[in-house]
Amino acid sequence: IAGTDPTGGAGIQADLKTMTLNGVFAMSVVTALVAQNTTGVTGIMEVSPEFLKKQIDAVFEDIPPDAVKTGMVASCGLIETIAERLGFYRAGNVVVDPVMGDHGKLYRAFTPEMVEGIGRMVRRAQVITPNITEACILLGESPAGGAVSTAAARSMLVRLGELGPEKVVITGVTLATGEYANICYDREHNS
Repeated sequence: IAGTDPTGGAGIQADLKTMTLNGVFAMSVVTALVAQNTTGVTGIMEVSPEFLKKQIDAVFEDIPPDAVKTGMVASCGLIETIAERLGFYRAGNVVVDPVMGDHGKLYRAFTPEMVEGIGRMVRRAQVITPNITEACILLGESPAGGAVSTAAARSMLVRLGELGPEKVVITGVTLATGEYANICYDREHNS
């Protein structure tokens, strides 16, 4: 459940490729058509909450998915529709990629209400995959600038796990050791 990326590097197109390469039969629900290339986004045309609901219902009523991954959702109405429908269908194995900001900033179109909505989705997810900026936003902190110590990274992972998800993956973290990494946490095993 996400927006498109005509370049295939992100969004629905990237998710479909990744899932297919991992032997998963992937279905898609589009939240928005995005005009973008490697230099930036030039336009977004969202679907209505009513049409998003129809897409989700069409999938769940025919071939209920074993897992659901969310990506770019650019309005409160769409966030609420996704949360309501996933609750209605008792969706399991929900992965939430918050897609709220990057490079230390919230995306222009994101409002505090949208951040709250994504926060509610995060609390219902089994896995979340925020980047470092989104991790800070979810924790109510100013986005981190520069390298992060191992202790600070671990603290962020644990606190994000306390929000509800079983597993947390923070992507694109520059560690104080000089490594650029995705860092992971499993709440059940506290590791």
